[in-house]
Amino acid sequence: MTSVERHTLKKFKKNETKHRTAKTKNTSRKRGVFCYNIHMEIKRVGIIRGGVGDRHAISVRRGGDLISHIFENLSDKYKVIDIFIDKNGNWHANGLPIVPTDLMRKVDIVWDTSRHSSLSTTLDDLSISSIGSSSFLKSLENNREMLKTHMKSIGIKMPRFIISPKNAQEVFEKFGSPWVVKINNEIKLVKIFNELAEIIKDKSDVIVEEFITGKPSTVHSISGFRGEDIYVLLPQNFTADEKEKIVAFAKGLHKHLATEHYLKSDFVLHPKRGFFLTNIDFSPDIREGSHFQQSCEFVGARMQHIIEHILNKALEKRI
Repeated sequence: MTSVERHTLKKFKKNETKHRTAKTKNTSRKRGVFCYNIHMEIKRVGIIRGGVGDRHAISVRRGGDLISHIFENLSDKYKVIDIFIDKNGNWHANGLPIVPTDLMRKVDIVWDTSRHSSLSTTLDDLSISSIGSSSFLKSLENNREMLKTHMKSIGIKMPRFIISPKNAQEVFEKFGSPWVVKINNEIKLVKIFNELAEIIKDKSDVIVEEFITGKPSTVHSISGFRGEDIYVLLPQNFTADEKEKIVAFAKGLHKHLATEHYLKSDFVLHPKRGFFLTNIDFSPDIREGSHFQQSCEFVGARMQHIIEHILNKALEKRI
């Protein structure tokens, strides 16, 4: 435990003691009232980040954001354990080497920010409560062909795309311009064939996607928030009729995927052809200024309210 964590925990216990003492004094003045103390236990949350593969850097960043967010906003209720997996698959807890079975005595719950389906199986085998997507849902996140096939089976359209095309001609023969080019988390709209050829030349990790005209946006859905089975954070700049359709779309996808906690759905609403799903994500982006933060604030919530809700929901299931 760092000096900052020790200071925070000491301060919390001091304030908690004062609160219990004041409560006991107040209630003891009232006849017929049973006085008792409630001890609030700080839960240990392990944040898994990193791992083997090309998603390592994204997971490291997201996990780091989550660690900072919980420490800054919820440290009176949760103690964060940084579970880092390096590119060789070696595990560490707060910088010290461990093996996965060590988690059973180090954490009360785990939040898995990786996209490795094997980790979900490992945590299940160890009977460790976890927040994160299942092995199947991680496979959908990682495999766009598999995602499109699955979405097609339930009647949800996705834009046509090519993964790692050999050249621009291969793309052009499948669908015309404009094209949406995705390279290393960067997205570009390309309208000219020669420009497409230059951008994708000698690139291996490229997705070229059909451009769908319409209103692109993002919708967030959370299980059990504010007393609703599925609470939808609606995007703005849509008509009342369009918002009604977005709610139905988001809830239907949330239910079909059996999302346990959170789902982000990126989509384009075409005026005649309806919804086109462009991406899914099961980890909220809690950076300042993110679409998730803006969506929370529009309904009078803060990001930490939803993070705490997800943690509490997972802990209740554990009990």
